[in-house]
Amino acid sequence: MSFLPQLKLTNLRGDIFGGLTAAVVALPLALAFGVSSGIGPIAGLYGAICVGFFAALFGGTATQVSGPTGPMTVVMAAIFAHYMQLDPVNGTAIAFTVVIMAGALQILFAVLKIGKYINYVPQPIISGFMSGIGFIIIILQLAPLLGHQAESDTLSSLMNLPEALSAVNWLTLLLGCLSLGIVFFTPRSISKYIPSPLLALVLGTMVVLLFMPENSVSILGDIPSGLPTLHLPTIELVLLPDMLKSALILAILGTIDSLLTSLVADNITRTTHHSDKELFGQGIGNMVSGFFGGLPGAGATMRTMINVRAGGKTQLSGMFHALILLAVALGLGGIASYIPHVVLSGILIKVGADIIDWQYLKRVHRSSRAGVVIMFSVLFMTVFVDLILAVAVGLVAASLLFVKRQSDLQFASISLFRNGTEAGVLDDQERKALGLLAKNREVLLFHFGSAISFGVAKSLTNKLAQQKNYQLLILDLSDIQAIDYSASKAIEEMIVSTQAMGIEVLVIDGYGQVKANLKRENILASLAADAIFENRKLLLTNLSG
Repeated sequence: MSFLPQLKLTNLRGDIFGGLTAAVVALPLALAFGVSSGIGPIAGLYGAICVGFFAALFGGTATQVSGPTGPMTVVMAAIFAHYMQLDPVNGTAIAFTVVIMAGALQILFAVLKIGKYINYVPQPIISGFMSGIGFIIIILQLAPLLGHQAESDTLSSLMNLPEALSAVNWLTLLLGCLSLGIVFFTPRSISKYIPSPLLALVLGTMVVLLFMPENSVSILGDIPSGLPTLHLPTIELVLLPDMLKSALILAILGTIDSLLTSLVADNITRTTHHSDKELFGQGIGNMVSGFFGGLPGAGATMRTMINVRAGGKTQLSGMFHALILLAVALGLGGIASYIPHVVLSGILIKVGADIIDWQYLKRVHRSSRAGVVIMFSVLFMTVFVDLILAVAVGLVAASLLFVKRQSDLQFASISLFRNGTEAGVLDDQERKALGLLAKNREVLLFHFGSAISFGVAKSLTNKLAQQKNYQLLILDLSDIQAIDYSASKAIEEMIVSTQAMGIEVLVIDGYGQVKANLKRENILASLAADAIFENRKLLLTNLSG
């Protein structure tokens, strides 16, 4: 697959209108994310421009619009605060270097073709993680909504909430409630022409300029405008392991965020995206954003849907969206400096509420208990512990649960036959032959299902140990299509332990890869050649005859 851009001019008018509409929505969000990150509103705007343009140019999802998102901003805020604390002089440069490294890792993911593995992340993990991100955004905006400085983490924000409630700035709270009311309750008939975040931004700023006393609410203040300056990578060897960890978190989160949005775009456009090419584009975009002091970004679901609904069909729509934002950035500073912080907080609270997976929460009482436990565990750890650790713990728990369920199914597929009295997989001729064989001695036939693995290995030996009073053990492996080393060793243990009791063992070793594995690992080494058969009918016919 080529990673070179493939632009089409077949929908130029629709792409221009789609890009314009997406840019109108992206502008207030980019400013809000920039403020929330702690770096500044212009960083959010540069991130929307750089990631938006290059992810569209090189990406694999035709209609996707990329830029700073809630999850990426939450992680970037923590990264920025962390490195500013470790190195106040170079902290900003180190944080942007982490963004560059994250983009490089996404390009590596694309080259290694791991984009398809997003489909293997269970929904409860994604639901818990995204809902956790939504709650983080909302919690961090509570203090600004009350007229106080935003905290850097959720625990501090919650612990300082009583103090903030005791000293509320009522003008700020009133303006915040106005912003919340606009973004939550603007009728669709209006929002399809003027997006509610932009409407809140314009009306909130006009209220401050026309009706509120000077300095009564906090505003953005001076914002640099014009082209961004180049930020060369800054690496301190002592911090390199920590930087790699931070970059990996951003890269994994950006990958999940983008590819989930790609799936949404596929659903609404009836197309199919190219996961690895999309990761390549996102990686290029994030590297460029890091070089020019922008926030990291990913595919943005709401902006992508708006782009499609407005007529965008090709990569040009995402590129136009970025170019329109660039034009705004070149002359934005004087106007945007009057935007109140609390209006951006109201917009972000709406973003957080939209990220929360309300559909899953509504179905909690109907969902499997294990899935619900995993979802809430990931949600709690995302909010209060660590983002990447939350996903890791969720994946481990889901994997163990999957292994347990598969092992139960494998164990249930194992059948025991004594003296030919059971029907099961045996046909009439085989049951008759086993019955004839059992006239002289007690026969125990173990029949294995289509696959056995390490999860069921211990259960195999336990099941055999429970059987008593038999003089011949037949292990029927003819229907096994897959077997791992642990299960092979369990079969060897069954053979050796049975032989140690003076009981004869016969094996039907089947065909193909399973037979080759048993031979390569010498699992049947303790058996004579005439104790191994290719199929069940041959064994039973020879012995009973």
